Amino acid sequence: MNNSKPSVFTRKELLLILVVSVAVLVAWLFPKIPQDPAYHLFVDQRILLSIPNFWNVLSNAPFVLVGLAGLFRAGRQSHTIDSGTRHLYILFFAGITAVTLGSSYYHLWPGNQTLVWDRLPMTIAFMSLLSIIVAEFISLKAGRLMLFPLLGLGVGSVFYWIWTETQHAGDLRLYGLVQFLPMLLIPMILLMYRSRYTHAGLYWLLLALYGLAKLAELGDVYLFELTGLSGHSFKHLFAASSAAVLYLALGRRSIHPGHPS
Repeated sequence: MNNSKPSVFTRKELLLILVVSVAVLVAWLFPKIPQDPAYHLFVDQRILLSIPNFWNVLSNAPFVLVGLAGLFRAGRQSHTIDSGTRHLYILFFAGITAVTLGSSYYHLWPGNQTLVWDRLPMTIAFMSLLSIIVAEFISLKAGRLMLFPLLGLGVGSVFYWIWTETQHAGDLRLYGLVQFLPMLLIPMILLMYRSRYTHAGLYWLLLALYGLAKLAELGDVYLFELTGLSGHSFKHLFAASSAAVLYLALGRRSIHPGHPS
């Protein structure tokens, strides 16, 4: 007679837990990573209409357009959003909207203290998106339960970083996990699970556009010399386009026929 108890987690869930554990361990073993002062020295520092770093500021405008449109759609959509997870989408688009204010403020006066307000809304968007993916692909209940711990972790990572900078021992490791670990976990979830909704393939487009945003950021000088618009400005445009994909998905999708909700 087999008296063994069923496992609390499936193999897929155990794999995700293992990846998270290894990532945390690797980050812990790394030496502390302070903020590089050169990060604030963007190539495009042109002043137009008395606004410093004009294009890096103006290129944040799409975030507020996508964010407000998303808030409107998430607030009124009924058949494509479960009532128990509506707040996940609202928080995501609220974070995207707030990026406009935080990032514009930072680019007006680049520095560690203003960078805090750039990073805070981004962590809200990152953590909300991860909760959305878990809710849609793995478990509605898990997605809801994870949201506020993840938000606390994301916001805490930013305040921890700036506190360590004031102690002259800057440490970006936790913030790095918050920003990049979801970008590792989300593709794994997309590959291993089936979404409750149709048009789930749009999430791959979302990830691709965000990847282009990070590449553009690295090519700040190169793109400026090539196009006259800096890589950081392109980063804003690609990142806003990435968020717009979720807005698009909400308008097109429906409950997947036969999905074991």
